[in-house]
Amino acid sequence: MVNTALRILVVGALGLWSGVGAAWAEGCRLALLLALDVSSSVDDEEYLLQKNGLAAALTDPDVSRAILQGEGSVALAAYEWSGRRQSVVVLDWALLTDEAALDVAVGQILAAPRSNNRFPTAMGYALGFGSGMLRRAPDCTRQVIDVSGDGITNDGFRPRQAYRNFPFQDVTVNGLAVTGSDPRVLEYFIGEVAHGPGAFVEMAEGYEDFRRAMTMKLFRELNDMIIGGLRR
Repeated sequence: MVNTALRILVVGALGLWSGVGAAWAEGCRLALLLALDVSSSVDDEEYLLQKNGLAAALTDPDVSRAILQGEGSVALAAYEWSGRRQSVVVLDWALLTDEAALDVAVGQILAAPRSNNRFPTAMGYALGFGSGMLRRAPDCTRQVIDVSGDGITNDGFRPRQAYRNFPFQDVTVNGLAVTGSDPRVLEYFIGEVAHGPGAFVEMAEGYEDFRRAMTMKLFRELNDMIIGGLRR
């Protein structure tokens, strides 16, 4: 049953996201894919803290400087995820070549309505969807999926099953674990979600702390930093 579901998802994802050439991203150093939790455990107030926190993190002076002044460009995309078939793109691949391009990308994320609010946490399916998006990403030196969430998988297959059945070779998956009512979340992100070269997990103490944690996480990813802390 799991293998059948995986085959259906990967075929659908690759078919949906095929066809973008790499020529427009010559010299790209990082393809960064943001995966945002909109499952039923995230209420409307928490959703806004997550979305606004992400926008603030992307426009933080240190982060924007790391995006725009590094050696090579950064490509950014984002999607919201919840249930098995409820992953929705809120920002398609955009090359952040200057401040105007970054402002447009942030504006698109902020303008997108919440895609879902009543489905469970199908993180394995969400990662399978992300793998499909990376297959049509620009040709960059590094590929990173940045997964945030406040729960553990309770629907469908687990992240480790996604890593075994989808093309995740040389892909790094970092986690932003939002701690709160479920004490298992941080341990789950460290043991189950973090994957690939240099993967790490950043922790937010509730959604009120999301902006700070995301700012730190983006800064580390953009600078490919290997530092102490919750690293796998």
